[in-house]
Amino acid sequence: MPYVKIEVTREGVTKQQKQQIIKGVTEVITNTLNKDPHLTHVVIHEIDLDDWGYAGEQVSELRAKGITADKK
Repeated sequence: MPYVKIEVTREGVTKQQKQQIIKGVTEVITNTLNKDPHLTHVVIHEIDLDDWGYAGEQVSELRAKGITADKK
């Protein structure tokens, strides 16, 4: 029974985006490991920006400086 935990910052990930992630990860596990998709669990955990840090700073502070994780 595969279990995949995905952690993202809480920045407006939509229900539709989450569904795409769950579907895509389940397909990768099914196709790569030959696992039953009905036994594959995907959990998306959203973390508040104040609770996630990078390079010694809270992500909330990095966002205030205009630093994002968006593709350029």
